[in-house]
Amino acid sequence: MGLFKKLFGVLSRKVNRFNVENRAHKVLERDKPVPAPKYESNLKDLEFAKKASPDFIEKQNIKDGGLDDRLKKVFVTSQEPGFQLEPPIQRQHEEDRPLPTSTKSIDFFEYGYLEPVKITPGRCSLRQATQFILDHNEDPKLWTAEKIAEDYKMKAEHVENILKYFKTFAVHLPKKPKSLAQSSKVKQLLGKGDQ
Repeated sequence: MGLFKKLFGVLSRKVNRFNVENRAHKVLERDKPVPAPKYESNLKDLEFAKKASPDFIEKQNIKDGGLDDRLKKVFVTSQEPGFQLEPPIQRQHEEDRPLPTSTKSIDFFEYGYLEPVKITPGRCSLRQATQFILDHNEDPKLWTAEKIAEDYKMKAEHVENILKYFKTFAVHLPKKPKSLAQSSKVKQLLGKGDQ
């Protein structure tokens, strides 16, 4: 397969390079390059321009001397001001400046963000949501979706969806494992079982 690829590559390169100079000269000898095909919308615009001004295309192809002279008179000069770094402001050491008195570290928020103080009706905070999910899990008959919706001023439909799709994490601790020597499977593997 690899040999075939190499052979095909060599042959295709030779075909592409065959008679390159003559083909290039033919393209360069043409008076005008072949224009790209125009879209129907462009042709409609061109016809509209011809109707509005019959000599529109001729004006486009003729060099306007007045415009050319005015263009030659325009000169753009730019002077870049020298870039100077300003020296940094040196602060004088103020000995009478009070130092911070509190060295207490910043407390991190329990849920990772600052909880809002005021909660708009129809919404609940993460703390409130976890609380009513826990309440519902402990006693679903007492804490129904309607009662939670009434307490938190939310729509019952939203509370039902929250209770359906969101759950709190439950911690499951394993029972005290047997030691490896006491395990019946280990005894069977060692050949000491059922003797």
